[in-house]
Amino acid sequence: MTLPKGIYIITGMMASGKSTVAQLLAEQLDNSVHVHGDIYRKMIVNGRKEMTAEPSEEALAQLRLRYHLTANTVKAYYEAGFSVVVQDNYLGKETNTFLQEFQSQSIYFITLNPSMDVIVEREMQRNKTGYHSWQVEPLYQVFVEENPQIGLWIDSSVLTPEETVAEILKRVETEGRIGI
Repeated sequence: MTLPKGIYIITGMMASGKSTVAQLLAEQLDNSVHVHGDIYRKMIVNGRKEMTAEPSEEALAQLRLRYHLTANTVKAYYEAGFSVVVQDNYLGKETNTFLQEFQSQSIYFITLNPSMDVIVEREMQRNKTGYHSWQVEPLYQVFVEENPQIGLWIDSSVLTPEETVAEILKRVETEGRIGI
């Protein structure tokens, strides 16, 4: 299937399947790149301020820097002719900070939204821990109450990663641009 060149933004809670789905989606696109937005957080060796339920101004500044660096990388690949799949935790009101970086590009904003119980179960099965300073339930509330209700929301609770990608491809093909 040949999909239009675009920027495919995959977001969701930790353990929602973003990395796996983003990689599988990128593999379905011609001339594609998979950008992990979280890499910019991990690059900070000393002085990193983690996001918490009550983030400091410095933590918010680092988050906005991370979003800005990610957006610049995404736009550079896009302008060079690639379709770009980018994934990260774009959660709460700061999601708009990231989305504002894209004015004229073709955006496909995709939110993976498995149930809270499924997220807890997946987190327990992973060989990494995403919930250091967060509890799942309060973060889930921020996610469902504050994230912009735009683009494609997929309840992937009972879907495999491959089925989730198939749903994304079907919706992009039938609905066209699903974003801002």
